[in-house]
Amino acid sequence: MVFKIALCLITFNGYAQSFHTASNKALKAYNEGVTAFDFVNFAKAENELKQAINIDKKFLEAYMMLGELMAKQNRYQEAAENFRKAVQIDSLFFKPVFLSLANAEMMSGDYSNALNHFNVYLSQTGMLEKNRIVALRNVKNCKFALNAIKNPVPFNPVSIGSSINSVDDEYWPSITADGQKMMFTRQINQTGSQLRHGLSQEDFYMSNFSDSSWQKAFNVGPPLNTPQNEGAASISSSGNYMFFTACDRVGGKGSCDIYFSSYSDGKWSEPFNLGPPVNTSFWESQPSISADGRFLFFSSSRPGGFGGKDIWFSVLNDRNIFSPPVNMGKTINTNGDEMSPFIHFDGKTLYFASDGRVGMGGFDIYMTRMNKDSTWTEPKNLGYPINTYNDEMGLIIEAGGNKTYFSSIRDKQNGKDIFYFNLYESARPSPVSYLKGKVCDKETGMLLKADYELINLSSGIVANKGTTDGSGIFLVCLPSGYNYGINVTKPGYLFYSENFMFEGEHPVMKPFIKRINLNPIKAGEKIQLTNVFYEFDSWQLKKESISELDNLADLISENEDLVIEIGGYTDSTGTAEYNMTLSEKRAQSVVDYLITKGISPDRLKFKGYGNAFPLGDNITVEGRKLNRRTEAKVLERRK
Repeated sequence: MVFKIALCLITFNGYAQSFHTASNKALKAYNEGVTAFDFVNFAKAENELKQAINIDKKFLEAYMMLGELMAKQNRYQEAAENFRKAVQIDSLFFKPVFLSLANAEMMSGDYSNALNHFNVYLSQTGMLEKNRIVALRNVKNCKFALNAIKNPVPFNPVSIGSSINSVDDEYWPSITADGQKMMFTRQINQTGSQLRHGLSQEDFYMSNFSDSSWQKAFNVGPPLNTPQNEGAASISSSGNYMFFTACDRVGGKGSCDIYFSSYSDGKWSEPFNLGPPVNTSFWESQPSISADGRFLFFSSSRPGGFGGKDIWFSVLNDRNIFSPPVNMGKTINTNGDEMSPFIHFDGKTLYFASDGRVGMGGFDIYMTRMNKDSTWTEPKNLGYPINTYNDEMGLIIEAGGNKTYFSSIRDKQNGKDIFYFNLYESARPSPVSYLKGKVCDKETGMLLKADYELINLSSGIVANKGTTDGSGIFLVCLPSGYNYGINVTKPGYLFYSENFMFEGEHPVMKPFIKRINLNPIKAGEKIQLTNVFYEFDSWQLKKESISELDNLADLISENEDLVIEIGGYTDSTGTAEYNMTLSEKRAQSVVDYLITKGISPDRLKFKGYGNAFPLGDNITVEGRKLNRRTEAKVLERRK
């Protein structure tokens, strides 16, 4: 951390001719305390230094060293108290103490006094340039913090409850798009020799949401959890796979690496190390996978960045290989540390922690949005009291863009717990809902493992694709404002398609949940080509139809025995003669396109049905929309 300065150990012997004590006994305790400090025996160091102070209440150097010891352990309020005692004894003896005092005050939330003491330090001469830069930076932090406290943002955190929170520490939550599964890290306190050596065990736990509450969390067990530490999971939007961090794991490339595991048939697969180019011999951690599974964001200390740890991202290509990671640039990264990225389900709003930006001191949480040109907006501090003088990180937000989860120490006796709150409006991401489908055989009801793809019909780009789990279930996120097509395919079956605008008919808070029945390929079965569109009152195909028609061409090519009829249908608007002609010409335009894709004309028929065989009424807008359709029917399977 660059701007939360490490309070440098002070060698008083080189600064003054004598100590501020005449007591040999106090000096002996002090020297033993310094030795214990050097050997990282902090408990003994604290005991010896306090003993020195008890012997001589004016022992300035003992207060200074005790302040250093407290700061080293992040006990900043106690550090400030000891530095303040040293200043009261002799404010001119060691002027750099004002920098140590001010930093300790800032890190304990005493911003007014910290601002005053940073300015006292800056008024001196002969200081190190790097310390002057730190002091100037922290003057800005204090001014920002004082203003933020005067203008707090709405914030009312609520404990997620005893089903997840325990006497151990819980943190790094990750949640699926439907809000039904949460993966988190629990640090289990150890006993015996492990406790004496300060060791702990980090494992993954999971909780399911049902009956309006989170159920009792359970240890996910092997192969995810091992005797080593695992943490910082990013579970996929569907819950079918996850990326996570493991340190010092067998087969690792660096101190900490990113791993992958998939979930199928009720169990997690053996995790595998992503390897290069994502993992290096340096530190890689805290992954966040986008809802479409294409972008992996993470924090890394690898060379080529702007500071100690930067946020990078890698793109999954068509061969399911991650590209060489790209640094997110100076808009996001600083010469401090950037950590805990979270890319929201909308795919364009990123939250992360940084100690290199003006903030409350330590790590604050910031947000940035992707512009249309793929650049990012200037990060915004989420404000007080979401951010405080403590380190804040590890924030995630549900797909709806409102409910936010994070971990925090609100009661020292309970340690770190997971809380939730409603994020204020201007800091929210774009709301995202989801399509959740269950794929079945139409005739038998048997659950099917099938392939699916979600297509942005406006751009023709496949927004998401994958395979259903063992229960035939899949889930895809749907950013609002786009017209989508969904296709589900399985060998031996006709494909299923549907289209919808994920607003109005299926708003964000009412997800689209669908049972999808696949028809076995046999004579008489039909496919509704719901993603085939025509210009108004015309048989001219729209460009949004191409993906659907290409899928149909593939199906016919892969099943060389099929003879297909394309049927066109209209609503009852207009005369029966006109509707018959329009429907026939529309069916013919589909056949003409299929022929351009290499399908033999003798395998294709077309027919117009006009307004016959309606699926809906011809009174409402919704009913007429159902009746305007194109279908593909299996006429025969040639032997």
